[in-house]
Amino acid sequence: MIRVKGHTHLYRDPTTNAIINCDDHGYSQYVKSLEIRKNQKSEIDNMKKDIDEIKSLLKILVDGNNKT
Repeated sequence: MIRVKGHTHLYRDPTTNAIINCDDHGYSQYVKSLEIRKNQKSEIDNMKKDIDEIKSLLKILVDGNNKT
């Protein structure tokens, strides 16, 4: 592999002429950020479900009070 000038983590594959990024730390940070986003999305989805459940229970409560 041939190092790309001015870039510490970039190399050129002489066979395919492709640029390869060998920044393990950057990749680890990227994977960690994906996991954090996935967890946040899961938490938000759970909160939405809880809110829907609360709304349906409030509707039942309000409808029950209107019948008397």
